[in-house]
Amino acid sequence: MSQDDETAKDARSSEIADEENLAHRLDALGRTLDDKTTETRRGGNSDKPSVGYGQAVRLSSDFIAGIVVGAALGWGFDKLFETSPWGLIVFLFLGFGAGIMNVLRTAGVVTEPAVRKTEQGKDPSSEKTKGHRDGPGE
Repeated sequence: MSQDDETAKDARSSEIADEENLAHRLDALGRTLDDKTTETRRGGNSDKPSVGYGQAVRLSSDFIAGIVVGAALGWGFDKLFETSPWGLIVFLFLGFGAGIMNVLRTAGVVTEPAVRKTEQGKDPSSEKTKGHRDGPGE
């Protein structure tokens, strides 16, 4: 064999090794992409902190909105009936309680009344129609 044949064989084996290396790297990349795609579909997104911040902003705004609405209603009640400061105090406490209930409901700690009835095996739609008549003569 001549030196040219050996050089050609070395070049060919080098090309084969490069192709095998490339194929191995492509397989590894494909597995990594599949894992990331599966994780994203399952909801395991890398944006977990931003989801948490969004939920924190929503919970705090629910709480503050309850207090602000209660204070506004109390102030209006005081202006309308000249009962200052009792309307503001009472409605502020009611707004505080409503804000806490909104936060608990949003967080999933407390369920809606209709959900509680259906979870206990009762159908809320049948309870609403008991003894109710929808028009004259019924």
